[in-house]
Amino acid sequence: MKKPNYPVANSRKTKFEDSDEHELSPSEDEVIDEHKLSSSEDEEEEEIERELADVTFEQLQKARSDGSHSVYKKPNQEKKSGRANKNRPMEASCKKPVGRLREVVQVPKKEEQEKLDKSNDPYAINRFKHSVTWMRGNLPAERETLRKQLAKSNDPEIIDELKKNISWIDKQLKSESGQRTGSAILAEHKKKEREAAKKGKQPFYLSKSAIRQQRLIEKYENLKASGKLDAFIEKRRKKNAAKDHRYMPYRRTNNSEQQN
Repeated sequence: MKKPNYPVANSRKTKFEDSDEHELSPSEDEVIDEHKLSSSEDEEEEEIERELADVTFEQLQKARSDGSHSVYKKPNQEKKSGRANKNRPMEASCKKPVGRLREVVQVPKKEEQEKLDKSNDPYAINRFKHSVTWMRGNLPAERETLRKQLAKSNDPEIIDELKKNISWIDKQLKSESGQRTGSAILAEHKKKEREAAKKGKQPFYLSKSAIRQQRLIEKYENLKASGKLDAFIEKRRKKNAAKDHRYMPYRRTNNSEQQN
């Protein structure tokens, strides 16, 4: 605490106090008394500060709860939410309770497992295929039209474009025939397994490799029935021979030439 600046007696006044011949004026006596009072008050304040320094925090809280040493508190004023600067974020109190009725944005739930996704449903895929069969049915007629245009055209760019379209249609028809054969094999197998399950037998599920093997067997049987099996085998043999010939050495080494 800052001490008040009172006038202090100088050496001349103290000299008058020591001498018995001179008497002090009433104004000087008042100044001395005030100085003594201020010094005594300062001593009392220092003593109170020393006592409070030894008081524990629990005792202070207890005294405050009793009301004996009530501290003046300012009334709580709601702080307006805003920004001190346009570059700062918006400030809001976290002590404000959240209302019970609040608007929540509904987000569509995503399927975590792929097997639960409706886009992978085989029945949905089959329904889609049946709905666009008219598009697949027009592919052979479209291929014949492109072939006629290819025979009449002389522009190399148009010829390349027509060949690409014809090859794309051939791939689509080939893949469709293979898928149709595989789905027919799987449907026949399921029919047999249902009949076996009615008799009390355990069901057997076909794998993709087993379906592929049965599809190949059915393909060979169809070729044999049509008389095209030998031509198909010869064509496949030439293709495999060309593939093997690619990795065979076509020149002898120097060591083998010297030995000969």
